[in-house]
Amino acid sequence: MTAGESYLIKQISVFSENRPGRLAAIAAALKEEEINILAFSIAEADGFGVVRALVDKPDKAYAKLSARGFNVAFTDVIAVQMRDEPGGLFEVATLLGTAGINIEYAYAYHSRDAAVLIIRVDRAADAAKVIKEMGGKLLSTITIQ
Repeated sequence: MTAGESYLIKQISVFSENRPGRLAAIAAALKEEEINILAFSIAEADGFGVVRALVDKPDKAYAKLSARGFNVAFTDVIAVQMRDEPGGLFEVATLLGTAGINIEYAYAYHSRDAAVLIIRVDRAADAAKVIKEMGGKLLSTITIQ
């Protein structure tokens, strides 16, 4: 495993019809297995939604949601600790753009200690390496919890 790969986080993506009760059904399945949602986002397109989530037990979440009939996939993402002030996102986006790495999508959350940007990029291991080489701070699955 390379240094960049050690910071790849397994995100679950759940594809579902965009209708009342679907998010509740996903949340109920995770609750039953005592799976904690650390961060999530929802995107919508043409009557379907994609729930992207970081959870404390991704393999267990995948198994539970699949057993419930949900279409679930894993995606590698990176968690970047940003400065929690104007310009924090600009720094990360500029660094990756200058390196020729495309940000496909992103979402963020604020922890007790920092602002955290979750990013899906076209070259995740390369992005992690660039961020680390430039002095940025990446969070692993252990520290994100």
